[in-house]
Amino acid sequence: MTTLKAQSMTVQAPPEPKSQLLNSGKCGMLCLIVSEIAFFGTLLAVYLFYIGKDPVGTIAPSDVLDVSVAPMKVVFNSIFLLTSSIWITLAVRCLARGNIMGFALWWLLTILFGAEFLVGTGMEWYGLIAVEGLTIRTNLFGSGFFTVVGFHAAHVTIGLFLLSLVFVLTCLGKMHKRHAEKVELLSWYWHFVDGIWIAVFTIVYILGN
Repeated sequence: MTTLKAQSMTVQAPPEPKSQLLNSGKCGMLCLIVSEIAFFGTLLAVYLFYIGKDPVGTIAPSDVLDVSVAPMKVVFNSIFLLTSSIWITLAVRCLARGNIMGFALWWLLTILFGAEFLVGTGMEWYGLIAVEGLTIRTNLFGSGFFTVVGFHAAHVTIGLFLLSLVFVLTCLGKMHKRHAEKVELLSWYWHFVDGIWIAVFTIVYILGN
């Protein structure tokens, strides 16, 4: 009886909680990326649907978006943006190893390459608006083009703002190895921006022609 009482009085330790596959930060970023993919997917589907439905004689995609002629600079800008994904990956690896100087260098390159893409987009828009006369009000093509490319440029701008903020904190000595996981989440967003551009470029500049 004494043994039974002792066993009944023994407090069993609670089971260890199962380790989460994704923490809240990663789960939140993945949800954001999935929702943004759905958003851009809708924009691109609408763009493709209305291509070719403008009246004859108005500005068409083939008139201004032939990548083999004038907008060859778009290909050049795209290379810069996609290459920035390499730099941000190297930056995150450096921070995870505690190499702050290496992190700052690759992070700055990411910002510069992304900024070049934005500048190139601005120059392309200037040519389309001032030289070709294509605006968001010209026709369905103009509305679709500036909406799709404009929203992508807005996402690049947001990304550059966040990257620049991190770089300023790095210069102030506020970034450390323990921040590597949070910085990696920001790199996920930047990879998403780069990946979406591949879809935008393929549909707008190649399939849309």
